[in-house]
Amino acid sequence: MPELDKHSGEKVRIDKWLWAARFYRTRSLAKDAIDGGKVHCDGARVKVSKEVRLGMTFTIRQGFDEKTVTVKALSEVRGPASVAQTLYEETADSLVQREQLTANRQAQNLAHPEHRPSKKDRRQIHRFQDSWKE
Repeated sequence: MPELDKHSGEKVRIDKWLWAARFYRTRSLAKDAIDGGKVHCDGARVKVSKEVRLGMTFTIRQGFDEKTVTVKALSEVRGPASVAQTLYEETADSLVQREQLTANRQAQNLAHPEHRPSKKDRRQIHRFQDSWKE
């Protein structure tokens, strides 16, 4: 297992850190997310050249999820996921909020059928709708 290059007091660019922490698959995707305003530090948008320090808090939006993480270690090297997860810690509020939003999305999906109506189903729907028109 390769050892990650963990810095003690040095600074790392945000795009490299996001890539090393495995939030994005490539540095260019991390750069695009930063430029697109999906990464914030203390409520303000960050630039790609922003230097990450230990203890900083970032809000990262990925798809439907928004994570608030605190930097625990620095690295410019991408390693295994198990090691990359030690670079940050997600806040408890962020975990609760993400779980709640996921539960809401799943509940909304239950309201919609999983498949399109068959020809027989459509006939029954049309008969039902016609009975209400009369």
